[in-house]
Amino acid sequence: MWIDAVPAGAVSAENSSPLHSQLSAVLRASIADGSLPPGSQLPTEAELQKKFGISRSVVRQAMASLTADGLIQRGRGRGSVVAPHHEHHRQVQRMPGLSAQISMSAGPVSTEVLSIGPGTDARAAAALGTSDLLALRRRRSAEGEAIALIQTWLPLSLAGDLTADELTDASLHATLASKFDVPVTAGRRQIRAVPASEQLAGELTLPPGAPLLLLEGTSLDDRGNAVEFFSTWHRADRVVFDLDARAEGSSPSNAELRERVRELAQELQSLTEQLA
Repeated sequence: MWIDAVPAGAVSAENSSPLHSQLSAVLRASIADGSLPPGSQLPTEAELQKKFGISRSVVRQAMASLTADGLIQRGRGRGSVVAPHHEHHRQVQRMPGLSAQISMSAGPVSTEVLSIGPGTDARAAAALGTSDLLALRRRRSAEGEAIALIQTWLPLSLAGDLTADELTDASLHATLASKFDVPVTAGRRQIRAVPASEQLAGELTLPPGAPLLLLEGTSLDDRGNAVEFFSTWHRADRVVFDLDARAEGSSPSNAELRERVRELAQELQSLTEQLA
């Protein structure tokens, strides 16, 4: 049984953090690393009390925290089980953004504009060739849960009259194309794993230091001009990055080409709906 492999000292009054936080952290880590996969039964309150020498109230506080975060499901007569793992997939090498890709596979994605206005950033200025910048900070949510935080920088001369209303529950790329006739057609991307800062943790409802997947890059229009510099922090427990791989010099199969045509048709339909 899972609990037998956990050291009793993992939850101890000698540690600095509250006992319920320690127990919650132990369970979170085991869910995250697959030791407790979706659907698996958690130990009973009595088993956790006995294992770690803690009170029932401590156990209940920890379980309430996990339930509130959607990691476990509790019910009368069936105890607690690990909740289904809701993953949203994003293909990094494709230009449609997070909202368009997830909307095609998992339903609507909501977008909240946290701030918009003139700003400064050395990296963005170097990438875009101007220090006159519009700073845009947005939060994406799927199924009512925040999954990504996006910091975007745009040339003020291009997008200075963008408003929060125009970008609420909307695609930035679609808005650039429809309002300014600036289609985003290419770009450069980088991915790295980073811990959540205090600010990001608050914005994504995560504990500080939680793992995030950071996607950064510069987007180009159809003339090759840099029109966007962005950093997007994705919850690592909710978003999966997919990459297509192929041997150098090989050609896609007919099945792959049919699938790509199908995907392009979906993207076109999604874009048409956004522009309507």
